[in-house]
Amino acid sequence: MPKPSPEVVIATLGITQILAWGSSFYLPAVLARPVAADTGWSLGWVVGGLSLGLLVAGLVAPRVGRTIDARGGRPVLTASSILLGSGLATLALAHSRPVYLMAWLVMGIGMGAGLYDAAFATLGRLYGKDARRAITTLTLWGGFASTVCWPLSAWLVEHFGWRGACAVYAAIQILISLPLHAFVLPSIGTVRPDAKPSEETHEGPAPQTLTGSRRNRAFLLLATVLTLGAVTASMIGVHLLTFLQARGLDLAAAVALGALVGPSQVGARVVEMAFGRHYHPIWTLVASVVLVAGGVILLATGFPILAFALALYGAGNGIGSIAKGTLPLALFGPFGYASLMGKLAMPSLLAQALSPSLGAILIEWSGPGAALVLLTGMAGLNIVCVGLLWIGSRPTGQK
Repeated sequence: MPKPSPEVVIATLGITQILAWGSSFYLPAVLARPVAADTGWSLGWVVGGLSLGLLVAGLVAPRVGRTIDARGGRPVLTASSILLGSGLATLALAHSRPVYLMAWLVMGIGMGAGLYDAAFATLGRLYGKDARRAITTLTLWGGFASTVCWPLSAWLVEHFGWRGACAVYAAIQILISLPLHAFVLPSIGTVRPDAKPSEETHEGPAPQTLTGSRRNRAFLLLATVLTLGAVTASMIGVHLLTFLQARGLDLAAAVALGALVGPSQVGARVVEMAFGRHYHPIWTLVASVVLVAGGVILLATGFPILAFALALYGAGNGIGSIAKGTLPLALFGPFGYASLMGKLAMPSLLAQALSPSLGAILIEWSGPGAALVLLTGMAGLNIVCVGLLWIGSRPTGQK
């Protein structure tokens, strides 16, 4: 059968990314309090399920990257749909904490094999250096995950309860995402042990890719930036509705206002898609950390126009996802890109594993304001790290 066009591949991954994010990472934002109220478990314990899932996702990320480098993304993403569907079905039936945690363990493997890192690695494996535009376009789709799934989750909880919501999402993974991954994504042959970069990507490494000690320093700095950004995104993604409700909004108003993050992400990604080819991806990362810091600071200081603060945060978070996929390609080249993405994903996912529960504990002990102060400090530190990365990644001899 002929291979599908890049447009079809990106649209397929776009649909499945919305469903994967909405039924895993974004799920506790709406379901955590109903689960806690129904079971009597503490909020920190309930959100701890997501922490366990992210921990497992981080541990499997390097193996996922190596597998995609070797065999392509189709078998990995297909497996992710099965794992997410199985985990969600188990979650719907969980009446004890061990079963609840076991469900998140299974979902964590599915998250490691099915969220952005795996999708970006799949596109890099398919299109090599030309994957930048495909990655950017994919993030346009992914930006609608919270916009689509938060209202859907709230509606499902209202009409079917949190268990019914999990069951519906399990069915969506098996009946929609699984067939799309299995029958639409192209397959690629196994990499030969003696394959060279030019044979696998059709192009050699970019002339300005980093080597030696500069490459190692850039990798460490980029991993730090992505990890700090991931912690911020994780805490806000899980606790944003709590932050907004602390400002006096009811749940419906908080969900409606929080849904603005998605369009803000997409709007910023549209701008990046239109103009990104004219500048290095490092500038995308610079803009990302500055916008995120601005949004978090406004939330922390009680800025009265909450929509503006969320728009800044959403825009920064949106293009940050693009930088996460495109900057490693520009700095380190296309060969071994999937394995590199797995290595970069591991520390950020491990940090994300701790941040939702720590955020819940901090909110319970000191209030939402303390959590926002912590996020403000991390956002400022990230600006410094990106500045060091920019200095260290400039071409040799450039002033």
